[in-house]
Amino acid sequence: MSVTHTELLREAQLRVTAPRLAVLAEVADHPHADAESIRAAVRERLGTVSTQAVYDVLHALTGAGLLRRIEPEGSPGRYELRRGDNHHHLVCRSCGTVADVACAVGQAPCLHASEDHGFVIETAEVIYWGTCPSCLSGTASPKEIS
Repeated sequence: MSVTHTELLREAQLRVTAPRLAVLAEVADHPHADAESIRAAVRERLGTVSTQAVYDVLHALTGAGLLRRIEPEGSPGRYELRRGDNHHHLVCRSCGTVADVACAVGQAPCLHASEDHGFVIETAEVIYWGTCPSCLSGTASPKEIS
């Protein structure tokens, strides 16, 4: 059974508001979207909402653990729903396409820290950099792959 966005907000002890619901819906529909794309889509959904309100919602939802912010080098922060897994990402150096990778395998890169310095490690973030098939074939347009 799928949990609704309203239930997610209530479970996180956050008030259910139209901007919060709209941001969750946009991030669910467009994983890896940047804040500006989310702001534009939320404004389209709701009619009027301030830029600051959208940024405040993104901050609150990330702080509550409902969203995950990834920050590929050279790219604005991107948002996705936190799924409770430890997936990783592929990023195209040419067009910025971001794709999810369920698991890292093999010896390198290692996902077990050689020294934990007393930390309790909860997750590892890996970003694979490369060139997407569209850029390799010359048919690229920025897009997201889930």
